[in-house]
Amino acid sequence: MDFWEYLGSRHQQLLTDAWQHASAVFQCMVLATLLGVLIGVVTYRSDWAGNLATTATSTILTIPSLAMIGLLVPVVGLGVPPTVIALTLYGLLPIVRNAIVGLRGVDPTLVDAARGIGMSGPMRLVRVELPLAWPPILTGIRVSTQMLMGIAAIAAYASGPGLGNEIFRGLASLGSKNALNQVLAGTLGIIVLALLFDAAYVLIGRLTIPRGIRV
Repeated sequence: MDFWEYLGSRHQQLLTDAWQHASAVFQCMVLATLLGVLIGVVTYRSDWAGNLATTATSTILTIPSLAMIGLLVPVVGLGVPPTVIALTLYGLLPIVRNAIVGLRGVDPTLVDAARGIGMSGPMRLVRVELPLAWPPILTGIRVSTQMLMGIAAIAAYASGPGLGNEIFRGLASLGSKNALNQVLAGTLGIIVLALLFDAAYVLIGRLTIPRGIRV
């Protein structure tokens, strides 16, 4: 059968895999964003701490994804746990780096003005520094999401959820009549999800970043 016939016969399973793929990436991005911004907040005031955080998260990104998941399987088992841990760790670098850059780039005079009107340190962070650092943080989130869309496909190696299962099934049956259709369906599905997520981030940026800051 051709590709379109294959999609028609397998659309229910493909939609299920796509939903699981998107859900896994979304949940891991939430965890990576919370952890990455927290690391940025803790380290941005110190050069050595910021460099250490960036170096540590960069080192994680150099580990091949297949090796990372393979090392996690004996510890946490197959399925969702190694997928969540690996994707969260891989998503940290752009967020940590951009959070540090964004927070360091806040105009000191604005922070001093907030201090002058009696704002406490945590209040200045929440109401002044983080909002002004939000544009680069959002950029880091977008970059991380695009990376994780592709990396999440490797989770199928450890029985993880998502469109990677379709790709791995196709690769395992190369030479059969539907092998290419399976690989193509999984790959195109990931590309479509990545574009949809990126469009959502563009919308979030327009809703949360004031026009003056965007300019």
